[in-house]
Amino acid sequence: MRSYSIIVLKMIKSIAIIGGGPAGLMAADTLSQYDIKIDVYEAMPSLGRKFLMAGKSGLNLTHAEDYSIFITRYADKQKEMVKHLAHFKPYDLLAFAKELNVETFVGSSGRIFPKEMKASPMLRAWIERLKKRGVTFHLRHRWCKWEEGLWVFETPTGIIKIKADATVLALGGASWPKLGSKGDWVHWFEQANILVKPFIPSNCGFYVNWSTHFSEKFHGQPVKSVILSFKNFKQQGEFVITKKGLEGSLIYSASANLRDALATTGQASFQLDLLPNTSLEKLTHALTRARDSTSIANHLRKAAGIQGVKLGLLYEFIPKATFDDPNKLAYAIKAINIPLLSTTPLTTAISCAGGISFEELDDHLMLRKMPGVFCAGEMLDWEAPTGGYLLTACFAMGRAAGKGVLNWLGSQHEIC
Repeated sequence: MRSYSIIVLKMIKSIAIIGGGPAGLMAADTLSQYDIKIDVYEAMPSLGRKFLMAGKSGLNLTHAEDYSIFITRYADKQKEMVKHLAHFKPYDLLAFAKELNVETFVGSSGRIFPKEMKASPMLRAWIERLKKRGVTFHLRHRWCKWEEGLWVFETPTGIIKIKADATVLALGGASWPKLGSKGDWVHWFEQANILVKPFIPSNCGFYVNWSTHFSEKFHGQPVKSVILSFKNFKQQGEFVITKKGLEGSLIYSASANLRDALATTGQASFQLDLLPNTSLEKLTHALTRARDSTSIANHLRKAAGIQGVKLGLLYEFIPKATFDDPNKLAYAIKAINIPLLSTTPLTTAISCAGGISFEELDDHLMLRKMPGVFCAGEMLDWEAPTGGYLLTACFAMGRAAGKGVLNWLGSQHEIC
């Protein structure tokens, strides 16, 4: 009995993958296990530029938490994402990294990193593996339109047109456009009546109306060991003060909720517990002690350990009279309100929400209105917090799209 792979490869002429980030490369990796022609087209001069940017902070590949918790990080897209993550779960990603001779470790927060804390060794090994399998890379090839069944590219030597038996699109979203993901492909899909949700920032910072004094004194400083609360969101962590606002891991985790509130009501603020390890009762008691002639700053430092940027936040947002009332001051320390103005720009966000709606795709990530065309990665409408969830999903969708191509080509030729 002939195998599935042998039957499929006899029917295939070529597969085009447009986009050389993690999703596109994983689609190529999945398909390259078969003796078929695979061409990857990348607009930039090199592959995986955003992947390399992620590596500058250590390349958080995935997360070690229980998978039942892991999948909830995709919020309202959990139902859609669980189907595609089934093709490439976190432990599959670790096994894949090991195949590329990349050793990993679990950090104290549960995040998983390469031991070298770099993206470049993994990317180099991956590209070399794909080249050995016969994958051809075409750099500086920017897809600009389709024309009578042909994919049209702008290249250094002029316009070229190619035809493929199946195509995987991994065009990216619209965050960090200087790395290649500009979102300038959207209008072609809208013209084809394919629903594309507007791109909005995700894992982003926020602008705050700091006083000039606070901004100049504390910009660049971390606010450590605090709990951020907003509606049903509550998480401990840290963030960084910027000249015009705030950013950092704790802010990014809450960013989707805060962003949506700003969009809906035009305003949003969150509460900070500046001393999460001290109860309100204990703090009130400490602040009630006689202050003598010492300044309020010294009193807060000695009685509660509040100083520096945390003290600055209190001066910035609570009335002067509150400092004279130990009960109100203790409550302010445990739940200081931080009002936000707006999100920082999409171009500076770590990732984005928006993109092609999952309603336009079948279970194999193929566009229902464009048979043989598959989509993967950040160009689809989903989001996740930082912590390895973004990369894992891009890898998984690339794998799912690759398998989808094989499934579709097999069904076209009545292969079971």
